Amino acid sequence: MEHYIAQLLYRYQCVTVPGFGAFLTEIQPAQLVESTNTFYPPKKVVSFNANLKNNDGLLATHIAQAEKVAYEMAVQNISKEVSLWKNALLNQQNIVLNAVGTLHLNTSGTLSFEASSQVNFNTASFGLNSFVSPLVQREIIEKMPEAVATEPIVLVPETVTASRTSYLKYAAIFILALTAAGSVGYKMYNDQMDQELRFVQTEVQKDVQNKIQEATFFIENPLPNVTLTVKEEKKAYHIVAGAFSSEANAAKQLKILEAKGFKGKILGRNKYGLVPVLYGSYSTYAESQEALKAIHRTESREAWLLIKD
Repeated sequence: MEHYIAQLLYRYQCVTVPGFGAFLTEIQPAQLVESTNTFYPPKKVVSFNANLKNNDGLLATHIAQAEKVAYEMAVQNISKEVSLWKNALLNQQNIVLNAVGTLHLNTSGTLSFEASSQVNFNTASFGLNSFVSPLVQREIIEKMPEAVATEPIVLVPETVTASRTSYLKYAAIFILALTAAGSVGYKMYNDQMDQELRFVQTEVQKDVQNKIQEATFFIENPLPNVTLTVKEEKKAYHIVAGAFSSEANAAKQLKILEAKGFKGKILGRNKYGLVPVLYGSYSTYAESQEALKAIHRTESREAWLLIKD
């Protein structure tokens, strides 16, 4: 049976062995162990829950199809295998399930499970193996600033002659005349620029007013209504209160659950001709497990988890 359990763990998050327990999987992202420089690809971590014992039909249906036997015969074969497992555990023997893990009773009499590390049930990581990468040593080279040679600047006083003093006087007068002429020209240039700027601003304001009027005209025309379709979130995890052959009995059970505050729901008939009635549906496995524990504690120990898209 371990072969069929391993096959189902590649495709499902929960594989229940009726009357014994359930093997659960959870995606673990890629990891880097810095102490050993080892990289590990994403994988499915397998755990075991001894409280999930109800037959959800997954394992029995798979075995019946693989071995080409009736569904009832597959259920009986599973029951016989579970009896052998329980006897082995009572005799302090380990149950080794190839590619899945090892089951044994600890000193307190509690069933313990150690997952196998040989198989990665995450199909998205097919072909990816762990590997060790040597540490990269990076050498930092500090660049020293280059020395800049500086020479002292020596100021040599120069003797000013009388003829040169006269030349400097005329040069100063010429510079003052240029400054005055430049001031007058600069004022005329500023006046001309102010006039051109005012003209440009007037034209821009006219153009803006025209654009505003055109935009107002188009805004006044009613736009067609837009209908947004929101895709309903898929909830694949369902907690089943019971399955009935009569739709009337299923409706009565639904009213009882709704009166207690549950968001009950009725599914269509399954392949066994039964109508399941749900306590509720959940998006993630963690949410469904938390709700299932609360229902087992306060409502009924017969509630069980159904995984269905």
